[in-house]
Amino acid sequence: MKILCVIPSRIRSTRLPRKPLLPIQGKPMVQWTYENAARCKLLSDLVVATDDEEIAKVISSIGGKAQLTDPDLPTGSERVAVIAEQYPQMDVIINLQGDEPFIQPCMLEKLVAPYLAGETPEMTTLASPLNMTSSYHEPGAVKVITDKQHNALYFSRAPIPYFRAETSAPVYHHMGVYAFRRDFLMLYKTLPQTPLEQAELLEQLRVLEHGYKIRVCLTDKKTMEINTAEEYELAQTFQYDAQV
Repeated sequence: MKILCVIPSRIRSTRLPRKPLLPIQGKPMVQWTYENAARCKLLSDLVVATDDEEIAKVISSIGGKAQLTDPDLPTGSERVAVIAEQYPQMDVIINLQGDEPFIQPCMLEKLVAPYLAGETPEMTTLASPLNMTSSYHEPGAVKVITDKQHNALYFSRAPIPYFRAETSAPVYHHMGVYAFRRDFLMLYKTLPQTPLEQAELLEQLRVLEHGYKIRVCLTDKKTMEINTAEEYELAQTFQYDAQV
């Protein structure tokens, strides 16, 4: 099976200006993401899709691949689809967001495990156990709930489900990394944006609203997305396990 990993990395960020180029423990964020993804032996190829020459130069300087894409593309997955069009030989396309500097190879292995097992989901994503104390009410922590087959029922920035009764129900912390069957990614890029996607600003809701499924692959490994100044400061002392 041939697997292409694309890292969409855009220079414009409202909360953290020039986020992909911000240094973390001595090197740019996007370099961290690229180098850690490159350690996954399942990948057939790895490309950064960016709207910025400076980001492209960072990747080229370490011997990586980078391609410039239209800065007006609305989502990361559409940026990924532009690159995937150039790789018809690939079976599965990974969308790894550039603000996942501490991604671990074992996480990417979990993400593509259904495909390697002979299954053909349209799309997969990752989730880990949610810290109900610190993250349940936090809009920056995207929650996902699933059916019994681990297909996503809904993603939300709001606290879901609402616990009217004193009980427990599985709710997970969604990680912004996806894998697509290549043919489905080519379809996805043609789907119009949807009301819930626009309300929550979560592009994966477009898939659910159009009636397709997303398999949620569970991992107990923790990573650290960087969306705020506070998270960026924490990243400077984050202990990354380079052996995993």
